[in-house]
Amino acid sequence: MSIKKHIPNTITCCNLVSGCIATSFAFGGNPRMALLWIIIGAVFDFFDGMSARLLHVSSPIGKELDSLADDVTFGVAPATIVFSQLFVMEYPGFLEPLRPWLPYAAFIIAAFSALRLAKFNLDERQTTSFIGVPTPANALFWGSLIVFNPSWLEGYSWSVFIILALILITSYLLVCEMPLFALKFKQWGFKGNEVKYGFAALTIIILATSVALDGLIGFLTGWWLVIVAYVIISAIIYLKKTK
Repeated sequence: MSIKKHIPNTITCCNLVSGCIATSFAFGGNPRMALLWIIIGAVFDFFDGMSARLLHVSSPIGKELDSLADDVTFGVAPATIVFSQLFVMEYPGFLEPLRPWLPYAAFIIAAFSALRLAKFNLDERQTTSFIGVPTPANALFWGSLIVFNPSWLEGYSWSVFIILALILITSYLLVCEMPLFALKFKQWGFKGNEVKYGFAALTIIILATSVALDGLIGFLTGWWLVIVAYVIISAIIYLKKTK
């Protein structure tokens, strides 16, 4: 029993270490490896909670440790990716004097990720769905978008305004009150799970297409489209319910 109770926390620490490695690569200007380690951290994050439930060893310290690990892997690491990107982007002439300081705006992502995780720990409504975008989804969006490196990202001086706007928008989406569906199944039948199975199929199609076009790099860069689709589908469902 003494060994078994430490298994979930050990997996959580692996998530934390993955986030530290991702942050290191991000500071070094290697967003591709940073994103890979964010994905590895997400895998550990999936299995720590599952192992705690299967082994019946959930604990308050495990919950706090999980939030700490998640903020490093899904808050600090993606924020650092954006931070490094803002240093190498084209700036309009009037913004050039702010180049040494403006990239620090990226760490707003880390702050709102921490707030999102704190709210999640206290919010009893999020057992079968999410309120606000989950931090792993936000991290995958940012890491994938920077690795994808669309032409506007570095080729135009106005692209810095898009990045700054996206920082504010995604930070708001982390803590907003919009419900988003979760891929949690109470039963495996299709009825009642149409949205979940449909989204899973869409995710496979997007990632398979990305891999077919660009191999492993395609797998890394396809996630931002998946996250955008996830938010849009959730928003449509929410709007339909409110009407």
